[in-house]
Amino acid sequence: MEHLLTKLARQLDTLDEASLMALWDKYAATVGRFEPSRRWEEAALIFSLIQAKRWKNQLFNYYWAQQARPRDDGPPPQTSFTLEPPRSGADGDAGAPAQKRCKVLSFRPVKSD
Repeated sequence: MEHLLTKLARQLDTLDEASLMALWDKYAATVGRFEPSRRWEEAALIFSLIQAKRWKNQLFNYYWAQQARPRDDGPPPQTSFTLEPPRSGADGDAGAPAQKRCKVLSFRPVKSD
């Protein structure tokens, strides 16, 4: 299973984002009109792959820009947040410092000229 996912990721990474984004509106509309069919399921997966490529590129560019300027404001991005949910004060960590929140990247189609 992992080998198949790696192969899919490599194939997706070879595709041009601009070409994929040209299909964004088509698949967003198809997914927006739910129907319990194989066609809709495939469209949802295609739409997810288009989003995944866009998200990967946005994330890459974000971290690349962060690397380009010196950081004197804390730990590097990979250690500044965790995937674990924040603990509440009820767990006995009331005096623990709050964790830094991560940035949410929005997904929108590219505005055409």
